[in-house]
Amino acid sequence: MFSSMTNRLRWYGVFAIVIGVVSVAWPRITIGAFVILFAVFAFMGAAIEALHAFSSDRAGPVAGYLLLSLLSVGAGIVALVWPGITALTLTIVIATWAIATGLAEVALAFRRDEAAGRRAMWALGGLISIALGVVLALRPDIGALTLAMVFGLFSIFSGVQALVVSTSARHAVAAEHR
Repeated sequence: MFSSMTNRLRWYGVFAIVIGVVSVAWPRITIGAFVILFAVFAFMGAAIEALHAFSSDRAGPVAGYLLLSLLSVGAGIVALVWPGITALTLTIVIATWAIATGLAEVALAFRRDEAAGRRAMWALGGLISIALGVVLALRPDIGALTLAMVFGLFSIFSGVQALVVSTSARHAVAAEHR
């Protein structure tokens, strides 16, 4: 179990660091990628909802799924036509995500049978995530470029944290087997 967890943490750490470096180096590309990725996600959701609507044999679900499909198409179009509004909305979504994951990480810091160092890393990572989320929620107008750079720095820190926890867990497992 620990081996697969440490491997997942290691891969998460590496990818987070790479994404962080790209976000800091090219913030405009990062924001553009977020907006385009959201639009693609919305269009894919619209296609799936439309397919689901026409696979139903009753009228009620057909209308509901077609409505969801049209809403998703609209969201995708808005994202491509007004990328600024989309970036602002994504800022608020990222703020919510950062607060939620931060709270979860702080909660993980209080698990039983955890070493003090691991508890401190979970708590520190969680508090930094919460701080990022609060700042973004309070000031979503700080700008998409700033968000991309802050997100990049957050990703780098999160990646380093995952690598440290992964290495610590590997050492603990190795010591246990000696």
